Amino acid sequence: MVLSLAERTEQLNAERRLLIKADRDIEEGWQRIRDQEERVRDLEAGGHDIRQAERLVDLLKQTLVEWERHRTLIEQRVTYLRQQVDPASPWDV
Repeated sequence: MVLSLAERTEQLNAERRLLIKADRDIEEGWQRIRDQEERVRDLEAGGHDIRQAERLVDLLKQTLVEWERHRTLIEQRVTYLRQQVDPASPWDV
């Protein structure tokens, strides 16, 4: 299947929007981790069992690693589509 320039351009624009969303989601993920780490400190200071809260921090971090991997794939797709749309454009995202 051969895509027209207009179709490639639309795909490029869609991938750029996904990249922006991925960046926003990752930043929000880091904020959730910071918030949860603060909760862990508060619980620990109050003498509470923090094992489950720490487990949640670990799970959030694992999820964020996957989000960052996905972001890399989107970035690679943007670079590929940019080459297809405008071969003379720079390779950076």
